[in-house]
Amino acid sequence: MPPSARALLARLAPDFPARHVGEIYTETTEFMRIGHGDVINLGERHFLVLRDEAERRFGLEDPKFWVKRCRDLQTGQRRILKLVFHESFPMTIGSMVVTCTRSPRKESRILDLVRGDDRFMQGETIPDTAGNPVRILDVVPGKRLDEKIEALEMPHRDYFFELFPEVLTHFIEACQAIAWLHARNEKHGDVRRDHLYVRYDSGTYTWIDFDYTFDFQDSPFGLDLFGLGNIIQFLVGMGQHTTQSVPPEVRARITTEDCSIMFPNRIVNLRKLFPYVPEALNNVLLRFSMAANVFYDATPDLIRDLERALDAVRSQR
Repeated sequence: MPPSARALLARLAPDFPARHVGEIYTETTEFMRIGHGDVINLGERHFLVLRDEAERRFGLEDPKFWVKRCRDLQTGQRRILKLVFHESFPMTIGSMVVTCTRSPRKESRILDLVRGDDRFMQGETIPDTAGNPVRILDVVPGKRLDEKIEALEMPHRDYFFELFPEVLTHFIEACQAIAWLHARNEKHGDVRRDHLYVRYDSGTYTWIDFDYTFDFQDSPFGLDLFGLGNIIQFLVGMGQHTTQSVPPEVRARITTEDCSIMFPNRIVNLRKLFPYVPEALNNVLLRFSMAANVFYDATPDLIRDLERALDAVRSQR
């Protein structure tokens, strides 16, 4: 007879309060039932659930009930368990519509592909008793890149000339990681600034969350490229600049064509805010604007233009 959660935790986690002990789950389909104090059993391994994960976006916390922050009871290490959750939705980019789909098996495939490469989060997949592919993820030892940028307390000009060249150098390396996936006919699927971490030990930029895929008929890797464009806009601007956030005298100079094709209130023509941004760099940003009639189709093309822009930034120092 298998042990109860109470007996198991008394042996493997005696520090855990007995009043919070829940149940042992070998099958995770009904992930909403699994919470703090429960144990997920996958083969010979046991994971104590501490809490549901959540993403903070646009100032709001978005709970992810299918993602559990856990303690590996065999090793004591923290792990993130992603349970199976399917969803599909359309995304509009200008006149284009992209269908996005969550695919746990695609993420499992990417985890196998990138094993040992610290440009990507690491993990493995173990099926539960119902065959659901549960992804067991290492916690990336680092801090979100966007949070590091937002925490800076310095004028934009100082940031741009003192820190941005190094930021751009590392971001180009992160783009090369995405190009490496594309060369193997794989997509990241959810390229966002909160999905890029800076590792504490090496400073390497590390991508997380690979469970989205997309059907973009106009460009097989287009959504990844638009995601990279959103991040470079944020990094150049040392944050996000919108038509609502700039002073009235600046807003008067901004036109619809100066704004993002994905987010019409975001300003991407950043030379209108910071005239010292070199044209080579600003031209990259404008490829993601409402005025653009040619978009990036391949990540190496974006990397080439970013490398030229980096040279232009360095020449102004």
